[in-house]
Amino acid sequence: MIEREIIHTTPASKRIFDVLQDILQFLVLFVRIILELFVTLVQTFLPKHQKDVSGEIILITGTGHGIGRELALHYASLGSTVVCVDIDEKNNQQTVQKAKRLNIGDVHGFSCDVSKRDEVMALADRVKAEVGPISVLVNNVGIMPTHPILQQSAEEIQRVFDVNVFSQFWTIQAFLGHMQEKNRGHIICLSSIAGLVGIANLVPYCATKFAVRGLMESLHAELREGPYRDLIKTTTIFPYMTNTGLCKHPKVKFPSILGLLDPKQVARRIVEAHRSDVMEVTIPSCLLHINNWTRLLPDHCGLMLKDYIDSGVESDLI
Repeated sequence: MIEREIIHTTPASKRIFDVLQDILQFLVLFVRIILELFVTLVQTFLPKHQKDVSGEIILITGTGHGIGRELALHYASLGSTVVCVDIDEKNNQQTVQKAKRLNIGDVHGFSCDVSKRDEVMALADRVKAEVGPISVLVNNVGIMPTHPILQQSAEEIQRVFDVNVFSQFWTIQAFLGHMQEKNRGHIICLSSIAGLVGIANLVPYCATKFAVRGLMESLHAELREGPYRDLIKTTTIFPYMTNTGLCKHPKVKFPSILGLLDPKQVARRIVEAHRSDVMEVTIPSCLLHINNWTRLLPDHCGLMLKDYIDSGVESDLI
């Protein structure tokens, strides 16, 4: 009888011990999180250390105009080797010439339709042979048809996913090996405020930008589980509406607070986020915190706030 009782009580005791051990581990983790939160709050008021990017080979998509062009100029001014990629060869070469006139970083231009996987894979081989393996990838390219869902053609919807989402898969697959070869790297992808909040007249565009957020969050998780945990970093950027020509009919209730952003300002903030190893950032930075806190409210309260802000885009078919 005694032996039988021992057999039945030992597993229960072990389960209790395991539960207590898990609780203790959680309490230790909770204390660490509180301490990290305190450190982060303190660091927000201190100058941020920004890593040197002068030795990096940085490939940027969509450099023919707008944010992509400003990124190329900014990185070149920091002494980086910049690889400019755009389907528009003429405008891309203008960017290359402007960057070369800075006489600081080395600059190269390549024409490629990044929505086509075969072209991207061929581009990766050319860049590696002519420039060298890249260490930083900036997925900037994007298109934005702005009209109601029933007026979006099948071809438009397919194209916006090809350019805004699938191109980022292809470039990551093509260039991640370059970073693994160097044993370091950084992948930066542009989502949008429309990747955090649904906006009328932008249903396909919002869907692509939400997809980019999921792509980057899961890619970050995957990299953390492998041998490149602390060697290849990721940053996702969520810019507010920017004056690049994509927003043909912006609707802004408070232009002094939430007016269209200057592409130069956005490019500067992206480079700062990269150099500070920030995982996610909105431009302006406060919008990420506003969105996160708003998501804690009941749905109708969030909608009331959204109606008050009343910003977005009008249909470009008007």
